[in-house]
Amino acid sequence: MWARLCAGFGCVLMVSSGGVLVTGQALVARYTGQIDAGGSLIGDPASGARRDDAGIKGPLNILLAGIDPRDASQAPRSDSIIVAHVPASMDQVFLFSIPRDLYVQIPAFSPTGFLGTTAKINSAMSFGSDVGNGTHDVAQGFQLLASTVSAFTGINGFDAGAIINFGGFKKIVDAMGGVTMTIDQNVRSEHLQPDGTPRPKSAGCAGGGCDHPYIGPQKVYKKGTYHLQAWEALDYVRQRYGLPNGDYDRQRHQQQFIKAMAEQAMSRDVVTDPAKLLAVLDAAGDSLTFDGGGDSVIDWGLALKGINTADMTLIKLPGGGLFQNGAYLGEQLDPSVTRFFQAVAEDRIAPFLLDNPTYVAHDG
Repeated sequence: MWARLCAGFGCVLMVSSGGVLVTGQALVARYTGQIDAGGSLIGDPASGARRDDAGIKGPLNILLAGIDPRDASQAPRSDSIIVAHVPASMDQVFLFSIPRDLYVQIPAFSPTGFLGTTAKINSAMSFGSDVGNGTHDVAQGFQLLASTVSAFTGINGFDAGAIINFGGFKKIVDAMGGVTMTIDQNVRSEHLQPDGTPRPKSAGCAGGGCDHPYIGPQKVYKKGTYHLQAWEALDYVRQRYGLPNGDYDRQRHQQQFIKAMAEQAMSRDVVTDPAKLLAVLDAAGDSLTFDGGGDSVIDWGLALKGINTADMTLIKLPGGGLFQNGAYLGEQLDPSVTRFFQAVAEDRIAPFLLDNPTYVAHDG
């Protein structure tokens, strides 16, 4: 989506004169360079990727990690982990989330001297990010996250990766003028009051305002289709407390948000308005770090040009809590998910979903 917007903005500027053509090319270079991680996220492309003079070919697996903004002194944690699979036909994309609290084996990581452990998967970025002197490198942490997800799912490396800053997402939605989403269940905010201000601090947490459940004035999101302001959309997709299926409901809402945001960004209201498009690109440049395995974000945008938001299938992986002697360790996925991961590796997700329709999540 970002690549298409960037290329589209260049095209808007390139149609009138040679001088504008140069300006358009410079702006495209600026925005693509702004997010390019230069191979620091995934290293060498996955062995399954097929690249030749004709460009990027499927099947492809892309790892997306969503993080909250933190400074270099704080270890990053991946609060959202999503894998996008593009089949060999290059005509659709399947999105599935890895629970942030999934209890897994995190492998050793030589750059930090980390010896490996069993822990929640969202801590992998933290274990991999330490660069000494109390500072942390998010891109380096992503490398260990990618290795952990690969080992758990059986995906033989990733063809591309991206780190998405949630604070930047808010800027993107603001620049678009909000986002239209279908809310599929009533959700009460654990973080914000009805007017969007933070909930009052409480004595139940050293940091203030983090005991659950929160009882007091709350922002409530009711079932239905609404045009949400940026703060509403981001607050809605962060909620998990009080939801029937906890983080699994939140994963579905995050996937729905990504799809809704892509639809909004690619709408005529945005792509035909150079000022709005420029504002979206400015915001995106602050929120996205991308590694295309040696190919630029524009190359990826062109390779995936045949995929529309209507071709995006959301997938829910069944799972539940893992306990030991009554103590909660994290989440575990249903044993049937092994067959799903095998279908990913063999590029046959569509047939798997025909046989297992409960894995398909609703758009809203």
